Amino acid sequence: MVSPNMNTTMVTLAINGKEVTVQKGTSILDAARLVQVKIPTLCKHEDLDATASCGICVVKVEGNRKLIRACCTSVENGMKVCTHDGELYDIRKNVLDLILSAHPNECLTCLRNRNCELQQLADEFGIREHAFSPIVKDIPLDVSTKAVTIDAKKCIGCGRCVDVCQNVQGVYALEFIKRGFDMRIAPAGDIKLAESPCVKCGQCSAHCPVGALVEYSEVQKTWRALEDKSLHVVAQIAPAVRVAFGEGFGKESGTIVTEQIYALLRRLGFEAVFDTNFAADLTIMEEGSEFIERFKAKKGLPLITSCCPGWVDYLEKYYPDLIEHFSTAKSPHEMLGAMTKTYYAERKGIDPSKIVMVSIMPCTAKKYEVSRMKDMYSSGFQDVDISLTTRELVRMTKSSGIMFKDLPAEACDSLLGEYSGAGTIFGATGGVMEAALRTVYFLLAGKPLGNIDIEAVRGLTGVKCGTVDVNGTGVRVAVAHGLGNVSMLMDEIRHAKQNGLPMPYDFIEVMACEGGCIAGGGQPYGVTNAIRKMRTDGMYKDDKKQAHRMSHENEQVQKLYKDFLGKPLSEKSHKYLHTHYTPRPLYYK
Repeated sequence: MVSPNMNTTMVTLAINGKEVTVQKGTSILDAARLVQVKIPTLCKHEDLDATASCGICVVKVEGNRKLIRACCTSVENGMKVCTHDGELYDIRKNVLDLILSAHPNECLTCLRNRNCELQQLADEFGIREHAFSPIVKDIPLDVSTKAVTIDAKKCIGCGRCVDVCQNVQGVYALEFIKRGFDMRIAPAGDIKLAESPCVKCGQCSAHCPVGALVEYSEVQKTWRALEDKSLHVVAQIAPAVRVAFGEGFGKESGTIVTEQIYALLRRLGFEAVFDTNFAADLTIMEEGSEFIERFKAKKGLPLITSCCPGWVDYLEKYYPDLIEHFSTAKSPHEMLGAMTKTYYAERKGIDPSKIVMVSIMPCTAKKYEVSRMKDMYSSGFQDVDISLTTRELVRMTKSSGIMFKDLPAEACDSLLGEYSGAGTIFGATGGVMEAALRTVYFLLAGKPLGNIDIEAVRGLTGVKCGTVDVNGTGVRVAVAHGLGNVSMLMDEIRHAKQNGLPMPYDFIEVMACEGGCIAGGGQPYGVTNAIRKMRTDGMYKDDKKQAHRMSHENEQVQKLYKDFLGKPLSEKSHKYLHTHYTPRPLYYK
């Protein structure tokens, strides 16, 4: 029997004479892709609602005298759409010519060179000369955060950065200033980015189609350190880097290139190569022990994870009243930095003042984190000296002449490199929680969790909740990613706290970026949910292939405690592996 409701949500239309049936509400832009037609656009991004601001995606619809913007127009049954003809080509080219007339001709010196959506469209439309006299604005760079750089003269007014900052992240650091020709992006009040509520997550730069927002580059600083023979320069790579770095060299998203990155870093000149996954296991030992202390005492719950520096900054600015619920454990790369300049330096007989630690991170906020508080100098020196994004390491590799795709596999330096499967999944939303629960369950129950693949905390749902039974006691957990989703969860905690109500959760994981670190602000451009899934799948594949899949099984972590730290939450652990937080104003003067 055919259901009477079948097909009520589907419509059929023709695009360039090709019939296609899609769900009601689908945009013309998305419907066209199903018949292998690409309608050009600069303002539309999969993560964001259509704004129709660029006007390049205009199409013709039979029976309508007006040109229709495909990104924000829903299909209708029987619609006949023309996406490409001579007139549309001329209109789109004219729009591009106008944009280029107000855009600086700095492609060769721009970080987005050969990876710029405007440059790509100009090439596709065969633009080889200026159709209009240049009228480029003279606006100075804003490098005040030392994490994200604003080059407002390159802004094309697409609105992506404002949309993701305000409507996805809920930070409201960026806005359009002034009107008409003088319009540009800047923090509200036309202040410096460092004076605004910006949390340095870098999602503005990840979504910008051009070079108006980019990471603050420290590539030259790294080269100078590597060239200085008096220094002992070491590197570490974050969990999420290994499943995205290969994209810079034509590999499929999610391809695990960990051992090739180890080889690459040695060829670039690093004296030792460590893995941040090791410190992720170390983080679980500290953070997990912290949770167990609170859980047994039924005090200070929920405990909220603290691995994400963008989230830390957001908490201190937007939810300072919840600081007591924040884990004091540092992020993994900061822990590894401290251990490199203490434990590693002692074992190798190296003067820690000569060690330079370079972190390869998927994140722009890590650039801010390395010097945010005195706790980040726990070794007596700056624990992490330089934080590079995945994109920066790709650029370094290409300029070095090293043929990355042909590199052999190499092992990392084992002293601070061995890691469990739990350590590698830190890079995906839900991964920190899953890693923690694997060890917390073991420490509380005295036996391994029956199935350590905790599917309930995985996936791209904005907020995930569940209960894990530990010897008859339920541990209520929640996972949130993307600061807009996080705020809803934090509002729930704040409401319970202010009204003396029972807390709804015991343990909460938070990541500032949608999907977690695999889609961080420093990862390769062009992220979509499909790419998020592929990178995440790569992380879980890496987890599956590890000999040990729980942090407490990491033998080098066990040795570190035995030889140097004593035990989790010891006085020495607190000195090197923990931090504190302080309320911060939304706007700095």
